Amino acid sequence: WALTEWLRGTLLTGFPWLASGYAHAPPSPLAGYVPVFGVHGAGWVAALIAALLAAAVLQRMTWRPAILSLVALLAGGALLGAVRWTEPTGRTLTVSLLQGNVPQSLKWVPERLPDSMQTYLDLARAWPADLVVLPETAIPVPYDEIDPAWLAEVRRTGADVLMGAITIGRDGDGTARYFNSAVALGRDDARYSKSHLVAFGEFTPPLFAWTLSLLSIPMSDFGRGAAVQPPLDLAGEKVAVNICYEDVFGEELIAAARDATLLVNVSNTAWFGDSLAQPQHLQIAQLRALEMGRPMLRATNTGMTAAIGADGRVIAALPPFQRAGLRVELSGNQGLTPFMRWGNAPVVISALLLIGAAMVRRKASR
Repeated sequence: WALTEWLRGTLLTGFPWLASGYAHAPPSPLAGYVPVFGVHGAGWVAALIAALLAAAVLQRMTWRPAILSLVALLAGGALLGAVRWTEPTGRTLTVSLLQGNVPQSLKWVPERLPDSMQTYLDLARAWPADLVVLPETAIPVPYDEIDPAWLAEVRRTGADVLMGAITIGRDGDGTARYFNSAVALGRDDARYSKSHLVAFGEFTPPLFAWTLSLLSIPMSDFGRGAAVQPPLDLAGEKVAVNICYEDVFGEELIAAARDATLLVNVSNTAWFGDSLAQPQHLQIAQLRALEMGRPMLRATNTGMTAAIGADGRVIAALPPFQRAGLRVELSGNQGLTPFMRWGNAPVVISALLLIGAAMVRRKASR
């Protein structure tokens, strides 16, 4: 079970959305396993509990060892949950997360551009903070084409302003490309470009170019940012940025998170309408905060905009599909969780060893 979920998140660029371990965000009694073994470790333990119950019901195992094993697994989760793997930096800052709620059907309409710009300017003015964060592609034109006067007005609302934007640069072979980025306004040296792109949405796999004419997704051929990009220095903190569904790949966030004190995700899940995608993505972000032992801040277009503590619990969140801002005061965290040291290796290696042992045992019994 655990191995196949890991494979689903790895093969063919991976799509680990809703692995079973995501059900165990706090206050689940299994949440304590997440900073140690990651989301797949939590899924592993949940599957083991189900297997123990099944073995007891089918009388392949007596009730006493089954119950003792269940108690040990739950107690282990509680004990691990009491451990604080990382420590607060001691600095506090205010952060404002802006949610423009621009309908996806209107976002890319050229005539609506002034309305989008006014929306985010009004929100930024109403919610000033040490760090102000606007969502993914908040203004749907290349960053270099945005009115400098508008950028300057937004910049004045915070010590630092981070905005999801389309940037123009060059990829590895020197070809000019568009990039899905997050840019610190007024600081050309502080930006992050998305590395793990969405197949068919942000890049087209070989032999599938014909799908672009069918899907009609604007800006669907992005360049790929560097696999490892250093955290950004924002508002006195080291901020590891990820964009949209990049936060589904926990192991890929480790490199930047090691030197970071905050995690920031900018997203636009308006593509999925009024569906379960918004609360599901929030739950995924809770597991990332737990795995990295750092607060996770989410600024989204339509939801769920939220601040999550290093313990994986939601500090505050905006209702989806509302135009609003969320201001929170928090502190960054530093240090390494066991998951940041080992990644998914313990789960994968253990799964392979146990499968091998089961095969040997079955062969011997025959």
